[in-house]
Amino acid sequence: MSDPRTSPHLIFIITDQQRFDTINALGFPHVDTPNLDRLVREGVTFTNCHVTAPSCAPSRASLFTGQYPHTNGILKNADRWTRSWIGDLAGAGYHCVNAGKMHTFPFTTPCGFHERYVVENKDRYLEGRYFFDEWDKALAARGLVKQQRELYRQRSDYREKLGAFTWDLDPDMQSDHFVGNLAQWWVKTHPVEESLFLQIGFPGPHPPYDPTPEALAPYADREVPLQPVTQDDLDGQPQAYQGMRVHNHEVDHDSVVHLLEPTEAQRLDQRRHYLANMTMIDTKVGEILESLEAQGYLDDAVVVFTSDHGDCLTDHGHSQKWTMYEQVTRVPLIVWSSKPGRFGEGGRRIDELVSLFDVGPTLLELAGCEVPDHFAAESLLPALEGDVNWRGRECVFAEHPRDGNFTTADYQVMVRTPDWKLVRIDGSDALDGGTEGLLFDLSNDPGEQRNLWNDPDAVAMKAELMERLLAWRLETGRQSAAWSAPFR
Repeated sequence: MSDPRTSPHLIFIITDQQRFDTINALGFPHVDTPNLDRLVREGVTFTNCHVTAPSCAPSRASLFTGQYPHTNGILKNADRWTRSWIGDLAGAGYHCVNAGKMHTFPFTTPCGFHERYVVENKDRYLEGRYFFDEWDKALAARGLVKQQRELYRQRSDYREKLGAFTWDLDPDMQSDHFVGNLAQWWVKTHPVEESLFLQIGFPGPHPPYDPTPEALAPYADREVPLQPVTQDDLDGQPQAYQGMRVHNHEVDHDSVVHLLEPTEAQRLDQRRHYLANMTMIDTKVGEILESLEAQGYLDDAVVVFTSDHGDCLTDHGHSQKWTMYEQVTRVPLIVWSSKPGRFGEGGRRIDELVSLFDVGPTLLELAGCEVPDHFAAESLLPALEGDVNWRGRECVFAEHPRDGNFTTADYQVMVRTPDWKLVRIDGSDALDGGTEGLLFDLSNDPGEQRNLWNDPDAVAMKAELMERLLAWRLETGRQSAAWSAPFR
């Protein structure tokens, strides 16, 4: 058991649906993120972090269990998820608090926390449609009706906006403002008595992309780079992905009606709303850090900032997530310590492959807890502490089954090495249940424009990566057997 008097406070900030290219200091000057820039300058950034699932709940459940979706059984949103390693922190003397989104199911399950102040998706329409979270209650207390899909649908421009709308109610009631203020309220009012694990879950920049008008104004004419959508890219995609594009045009998800051929102006408008939402979150991150410092938490604390997955934002012709493109699987991961020197020199960037759920054992080790043997996740603490023998992962994996969004095949799974990516899609409707996929030479095609799945010159590499998938399934099944035994 750790000594709570010597273990650092752990502050874990998770956004929802944030791409890697959304932080100025990481080489993207079109977005304003001064507070995250500070964490980058003074901390350690993992520049090649990938999720284990391209949607919210399975990615988060994997992160908080140390297991892949196929071993913890949480493959899609609304799959039952009630256990996590947070209970290990609580057992080690940490006071564990959640303010904002976790996406457990049921939404209010303790999941190891002592206190939960739950804020869920901005626009709940399927699961949790009539669940009232802390944000809903606060809006109702002010007599406000939340901006949501039924109301957006009444707009004459709803089908042309790609989910990009301004938040036109009280500014402090915008979801990211609300969660940021909620976290500050807790920090300022709760007495500092023990080691703190504080998980802050921002609902944004997940759609609807809804910055306040004030936050959007600086982006009104901002030049923002857009990856061109080429016909070769679209034609080379698996039939399941092409079918998903049509589905997302016909069915609005999260107040987004996808457009198959959006104009550049429409793409830019969506991107600017998204980035303005990121700047709002950045402002709240800065305020939270100030509140933590004022209460003494930053005398000894580690802050981890990341996201559960990214967003295509019309890149590759796709809406939101559910695909395995880099825009979706690659997320920011920053680790910052209030104690200079804990992780060596500030501003380090680590380019080796890591998986998002590796954050779990890292936090456990920082707290002095033992990492369970059944974890497929691997601690990043050696990398943070400058271990010269640390090499990162040889490859990372992600998976996703058929659900209400990915409706055109039964299952997709990704394996990515530093230089190659393969995505196998099984049970494709367009192929009468057959198999198709994606294969990219990332060294020569970092934009994932040329699908080599059927290229005769890539047969050997395709076979090698398929073997890696088989070995991964076998190893993770063996590794998780002891963990799952009590449920048999």
